[in-house]
Amino acid sequence: MFPDPSVSAVAQVIQLAVAPVFLLTGVGATLGVLANRLARIIDRARVLEASRDARTGDQSRVADDLRHLSDRARLVYRAIALLVLSALLVGLVIISLFVGVFLEAELGGVIAALFIAAMLSFIAALIVFLREVFVATKGLRIG
Repeated sequence: MFPDPSVSAVAQVIQLAVAPVFLLTGVGATLGVLANRLARIIDRARVLEASRDARTGDQSRVADDLRHLSDRARLVYRAIALLVLSALLVGLVIISLFVGVFLEAELGGVIAALFIAAMLSFIAALIVFLREVFVATKGLRIG
């Protein structure tokens, strides 16, 4: 039913798939960083909410801090969504490479478009992450 590609053709596709796999590694590492940032934001928000509910501390400052954390969490969530989209697109690139060999189909245009979309999504995620860092440092109060 399916053509049986040679071992060398499969090996060549595996070699081509190595670069996208390295990109997946970078996406995974960045996802880990963002997940940790989101967890810290959530933990801090829970402490502030407990303070608000107990009516301790400056309530207006607590409300401001909670709004600030909400903005940061929203940005981190967007960056995570863009990174997951990037990872899915890279996965489709890898699948397309193998499908092209096994079905002897010319998928060069599709593969290029998917890879470009993955990179654009990754870049957008990094930009949103940078924005979150700016928001975090802008709201920083030392002393």
